[in-house]
Amino acid sequence: MSSSLSRGSRSAIASAVIGLALAMCAGSVAAHERSIVERPVNSELDAPLLYQLLIGELELRNGEAGTAYQVLLDAARRTGDEGLYKRVVQIAVQARAGDQALSALRAWTTAHPDSPDAWQSTVQLLAVLNRPADAVEPMRNLLSVGTSAERLAALAMLPQWFQRSPEPQRVVAAMAPVLQAQQGELKAAALVTEARLSLSAGLFERAEAIARQLAELYPEADDAMILALDLLPHAPGAEALITQRLAAQPGRNALRQAYARALVRMQRAADAAREYRELTQRDPDEPAHWLALGALDTELRQVVEAEAALREVLKRLDAPPKEEAKPESAEAAEGVKRSRSELRRQALLLLSQVAEQRDDLKAAERWLSQVEGAQIDVRFRRASLLARQHKLAEARALLHVPASASDDEARTHLLAEAQLLREQRDWRGALGVLKQIEARIPDDPDILYEQAMLEERLGEFDQMEERLRRVIAVKADHHHAYNALGYSLAERNQRLPEAKALIEQALKLSPGEPFIVDSLGWVEFRLGNLAEAARLLSQAHAARPDAEIAAHLGEVLWVSGKPDDARRVWREALGRDARNEALRETLDRLKVGL
Repeated sequence: MSSSLSRGSRSAIASAVIGLALAMCAGSVAAHERSIVERPVNSELDAPLLYQLLIGELELRNGEAGTAYQVLLDAARRTGDEGLYKRVVQIAVQARAGDQALSALRAWTTAHPDSPDAWQSTVQLLAVLNRPADAVEPMRNLLSVGTSAERLAALAMLPQWFQRSPEPQRVVAAMAPVLQAQQGELKAAALVTEARLSLSAGLFERAEAIARQLAELYPEADDAMILALDLLPHAPGAEALITQRLAAQPGRNALRQAYARALVRMQRAADAAREYRELTQRDPDEPAHWLALGALDTELRQVVEAEAALREVLKRLDAPPKEEAKPESAEAAEGVKRSRSELRRQALLLLSQVAEQRDDLKAAERWLSQVEGAQIDVRFRRASLLARQHKLAEARALLHVPASASDDEARTHLLAEAQLLREQRDWRGALGVLKQIEARIPDDPDILYEQAMLEERLGEFDQMEERLRRVIAVKADHHHAYNALGYSLAERNQRLPEAKALIEQALKLSPGEPFIVDSLGWVEFRLGNLAEAARLLSQAHAARPDAEIAAHLGEVLWVSGKPDDARRVWREALGRDARNEALRETLDRLKVGL
């Protein structure tokens, strides 16, 4: 060890020693602040201990973490100071010396068996080391010390401590007995924690059973409902818990809104619209509910319902605020103003889109003229209207990428231009635009996917398959890529077992998504399994009455000898989207007149 230190080294070490000294002088600063006439509390540091701390920090600074660990651990044992124990553990962890860190933690918990900090640090380290079985006793001890709030916090944090475990089912097996033993005020939190661990481990039936138990034990609490919302895509019984609670307590607007949002994420637009429609009846003065309903009805191409809901947004925004709803501060008032301005902007954009769906381009322009700003979504709607009036060059100019644009900004502009060309059925032009993004941002899985969809339109199936497999290589959980490849094979009646396997993998990654359920129903139809095809397609159509899904369901019903049911499905779809290509092709191919 060098006998001379630079000015910077002396300063750093002095700071470290001062920090340690302050940690051991509990109360001295607080005592001074209480009264300048009180007698100051002397530091517990004596000269030998101060020297020992100095040596430890010097060794650490010189890269001798092992020596620093031994010196400071000895000091911690001599003084019993928790701050020193924590410092020693930190040194071992930073040196990636797990065994030494555990040794220091054992010394710490031996010296302070009632220390929540010591037991929590032990559980966290064992979680990092993927040793859940060894963490059982420390976790049990952690839940027996400290305050009620500290114990509840430990239960809430346990799933996060083990979230990176490569063997989550081992974590559940190890921790379940500890959690199930909790009673009293910890019981509910322990059940939630066990369910969270089970959910992370893919043990969905177990998590659902715990959610059901929570709902029965604590019918007024929200824990079971929050779990059920997270389980929605994975456990079929979870949704029943939510709907039962809403049936029993229909005024639970926050739960209904969370349920509706979960349905939106699951692409179940019709079901989400049903819940938002209920919300507009129970809380009619909230414009955000009307906007969500209008957006969903627009997506479902229910133009009359969509326009009615969106006009309600404007009506609510134009109404004077209620006295009790006025914000308390200028800052809060500004936030409310911005929020209401954005709600109006979105409503006007959607009203323009609805008018365009009705082929009323003049009305679409009128609504759009009321939108302030020139954001990309506004420019895209203007471009779409221009393109519908055969002014494609002018429309594309609106979406031109600025010279100073970042890669992300360029991506946004070029995606909008590609979508514009796609709407004009210029598949080759759209593909060329997407290749400009690929040149700037290679291996973007979403751009690769969009290119593959255009290559399918162009009949370039080999290129499409190669690109989709590249998407999967770049992003293994890209469920759209699995589904698109499987559906393309099924549509062309090729390699049907492989197509089914691909679609089933997509469904594992995104359970219940209607378009994937539709693909699975279509491949079952191609395989000759008419009953299963009808079941799956009916399920998909109920959740998402899309015209293409309706085309598939109608065809299966038609072939199954149910022409009246088929015609009913097709008529409803034509009422929503008369220009849908898949629907028109199906009716023409089957020579069906409606």
